[in-house]
Amino acid sequence: MELIDGNILIVDDDPDVLETARLYLKQKFGRVVAISNPDGLDPLLQANEFDAILLDMNFERGELEGEEGIFWLKRIKSISPDTSVIMITAYGDINLAVETMKEGASDFILKPWKNEKLFGTIMAALALKRAKTEYSRLRGAHEKVVNDIDKTFQDIIGVSPVMNRTFELINKVADTDANVLILGENGTGKELVARALHRLSPRNQEVFIRVDLGAITETLFESELFGHVKGAFTDAKTDRAGSFELAKGGTIFLDEIGNLTLPLQAKLLTAIQSREIRRVGSNRIIPLNVRLICATNMPLYEMAEKDKPEFRKDLLYRINTVEIMVPPLRERVEDIPLLARHFLDLYSGKYHKQGIKLEEKLLKKMKSYSWPGNVRELQHTLEKGVILADHGRIPEEILGPDRKRTNREEKNIRTLDDMEKIMIRQSMDKNQGNLSQ
Repeated sequence: MELIDGNILIVDDDPDVLETARLYLKQKFGRVVAISNPDGLDPLLQANEFDAILLDMNFERGELEGEEGIFWLKRIKSISPDTSVIMITAYGDINLAVETMKEGASDFILKPWKNEKLFGTIMAALALKRAKTEYSRLRGAHEKVVNDIDKTFQDIIGVSPVMNRTFELINKVADTDANVLILGENGTGKELVARALHRLSPRNQEVFIRVDLGAITETLFESELFGHVKGAFTDAKTDRAGSFELAKGGTIFLDEIGNLTLPLQAKLLTAIQSREIRRVGSNRIIPLNVRLICATNMPLYEMAEKDKPEFRKDLLYRINTVEIMVPPLRERVEDIPLLARHFLDLYSGKYHKQGIKLEEKLLKKMKSYSWPGNVRELQHTLEKGVILADHGRIPEEILGPDRKRTNREEKNIRTLDDMEKIMIRQSMDKNQGNLSQ
């Protein structure tokens, strides 16, 4: 008979009980260790990982009925918290054995036991141990993923006055449950702000759920946000929780909210106002307990004021208890060297290319560039620069022509003098400021 993979420890001062249990369990499990004195537990637990421990309630000292067993149970749990401990007890100790389960014992077994009962109890304890180990592994993996994600979003880098004002506002708002609307151009870091608000909030131990409303079709909107029950529509083969339900206790971040059509805006407004949702196909009310943060790069106020409004004013007032405007990179030029060096360090490590430096000439060019894609464009530019770098030098050509600035300048041409100024500036940029050239 193939032995079961399990590391079992028996602790009992009765030599007959100890030997009987050891001989029987050796026929079932891969490794069985038996000791008569619990004083030897500490070094044994430090050197070995046991899946299950059979622990007697009373030892030779026995002045305090059962208290020795509770003492050693606590000791085992302090050293090896995931190990399953089965208490060995006499009939008169049942109430005390139940008490030990409150202290972390997984089960107890009565003397004298039947071998089948002993075997079944140990198998259940092994299953519990494996479940705890798997849970710890998954929790560790989850925490690592969350930490890795948060490292990307850990610091919104900036020392400029406009960013300092943004930081102050984030710190003031984060500790509240106020709805926040984050505005800003593409690539400015609106999601960074949302994650910072969550991380600094009392809800930071709960989940942060991001929903890209721009990527959800109108037909799937309710299912994605509110969930559905089996059979609610053709492809609803199982019950499914929506994003609001998944975010229970934490933060839900609705990105690109300006992309919603008016009918979808109405459905979202109803959920926010009532603080409750229903899964598609169900009448059961699910109360909402989430912190709502929204973001967009669209001009919601202009959209709401049009003759034929494209965004509901009542929804706008609901989502912007506090409004945070994330400035574009061209308005925080002081932060460009700091951000550039941060991304340089990040991608130098990722691509194993150390010793790359940012030359002052390139930094000056970066500071004069308009960055239409904002911080995201700067990040991708530095990644490309590290990949293309030779001999520790990033080629200046990674920036290319400043198309946004050129287009803006063309629109501002009014006179021949304007044309001359633009041509001179373009020539200076092309020659990196060398007037002789």
